[in-house]
Parts: sequence; structure tokens; C-alpha cells
Amino acid sequence: MMSATRMDPAMRDVWAETLCEIMEHDPRVLVLDGDLANSTKAEKVAQRFPERFFEMGIAEQNMAGTAAGLATVGFIPWLSSFAVFLAERDLDQVRMTIAQTKLPVKLGAAYSGLLTGYTGKTHQSVEDIAIMRCMPNMTVIAPADAEECRQAMRISTDLSGPVYFRLTRDPSPAVFEPSYRFKLGKGVLLREGGDVAVLSTGVQTTRVLEAADLLEQEGIQATVLHLPTIKPLDAPAILEAAERTGAVVTAEDHSILGGLGGAVAEVLSERRPTRMRRVGIRDSFGESAPNDALLEKYGLNARHVATACRELLADLRSSV
Repeated sequence: MMSATRMDPAMRDVWAETLCEIMEHDPRVLVLDGDLANSTKAEKVAQRFPERFFEMGIAEQNMAGTAAGLATVGFIPWLSSFAVFLAERDLDQVRMTIAQTKLPVKLGAAYSGLLTGYTGKTHQSVEDIAIMRCMPNMTVIAPADAEECRQAMRISTDLSGPVYFRLTRDPSPAVFEPSYRFKLGKGVLLREGGDVAVLSTGVQTTRVLEAADLLEQEGIQATVLHLPTIKPLDAPAILEAAERTGAVVTAEDHSILGGLGGAVAEVLSERRPTRMRRVGIRDSFGESAPNDALLEKYGLNARHVATACRELLADLRSSV
């Protein structure tokens, strides 16, 4: 469980350091960067393995195509750029040369979501999960903390096909201990409660755990299910959470359209219709501001998650 006092290093640092560890033992792994190595921390790879680091410049489409070519001759390329560029600027090349061919290219999508260090709406990708989870052959992963990032990166590198790997910019609270074991396609039950189930992904899970603490103070017991793999999605765990509580809230640093909330709604509508609420960005772009201000304005902090749970429970009571 999350420690209220223990903070992880920034996930972008963990990503780069873990890549160096992987590259130490796997000569097939290369890194291609889109002129953002200082921000994504791919510069750590460049310093340690200069012969396996390729600076591609501000040419993301070419970077994706080059990575595909390298993958056809036995290499495992990791791409380094912002989520907004990997999911959108080079989308045609990712679709045509990587996803359709099922090549083992890994997209290290840094600066995902709203909390991107004042970059503003041009550099904030709040629709990337929706784009990538509907891409055939693409695996989509959003780790909650440093430990999960490290483990998921190793599994991602060994997968035979493409992976979209969502990374955040800033330090955040730790969720998992080193004893944790990431399993592709499996949700993680972090807390059990019979009143409402809150399903989240990525670093948003840290805020959901805070919300569960707030609700507990009011006598509301929340199940917290973390879904680090958005595709493939753990449908059985989602159905079990819905069965346990009869009330589901999803929370994500992403648009409510097409992201985790949409994916969960698809599962429930087909197999166990359940009343639910979606916490996320409500069909808008972001803006430049401090993290706490963005979380408050766009309704992503623990207080907003707890409010969504209360409102759903009140609606259910009034409909009885």
C-alpha cells in the first residue's frame, strides 16, 4: 500500500535508469529520441550507451519508421518523446509500420496527462489512452509508481509486439514495495470495501487511495482496484469489483471519453450493468498551471474522487 510519507523519484528518471539496466544485459535494446532527451531523461542512456542511442531530432514520424526498420532486423527499440508526440504526431507511422506489423517497438510516452511542468495544452496529451487502446496489436500500460514502472518495463521489453508505455513527469507517492510483482493484463486489488469500487490507472491511483482514506473517515468503505494494463484489460477483476459493491467510479488523468472509464463501461454494459461515475477530464484541453491547481480545476484530486463516490451512493439510495 501507499506510504503517506514515502515519495518516489520522478518516473522519467526511473524509466531511463531501468533502460540502462536492461541494456546492460540485452544488446538488442536501442533508444531513439525525438530531441527531448533532457526532458525524458533519455540523456542518461546517451551518456552510458552512446553507440545505442540515436538522436532523431524533431522528426517523430521518421523516428517511428526507423524504429520499425530496426525491429525487422532483430533490435528492440524504445522511443523517447512526449506522449502527445508519440500518440498523435507520428500516429500514421505507428499504425502502418509498427502496429500492423506487430513489431516489438516500445513507445516511452513521457509527460503524459495534465501534470507536465507548465508546458500547457500543446504538450499535454489527455486522449492518448483512447487512441492507443483501440490500436490493434498495441499493449497499453500506465504504471502507478517507480516499482511498478521498473517491473513493467522489463516485461514490456520482452513482449513480442508493440507497447505504449505511459510515463509521468514529476515525483509522486510510492504505492508498491519491492515484493510486488507486476503481471501483464492483471489488476491489483489495493483495498477492499463493500460500499463503492474505485478503479484507476497510472499515478491517479495514488489520489484514489487518498480519496478512500477520506471516505473511510465518513464510514464509507471503498474497494480500490488499480489497473496498470489498460489493454489487455482485466475484465474479471472489474466484474468482481462491481459484484462486490454495485457501484463503480473510475478515475484517470485522461479524458473520460475513450479512456479507462470508457473501457470499464464497455465491460460492465456487456456483462454486468452497473451504476457508475467517471472522474477525468471532461472533453477539454488542459492549460499551463501548477500541478495542484490543475488537479483541482479538472476534478482529479482526492477530494473530487471522494465527491464522485458520495454522489453515486446518494443516487443509488434515492432510486431504491
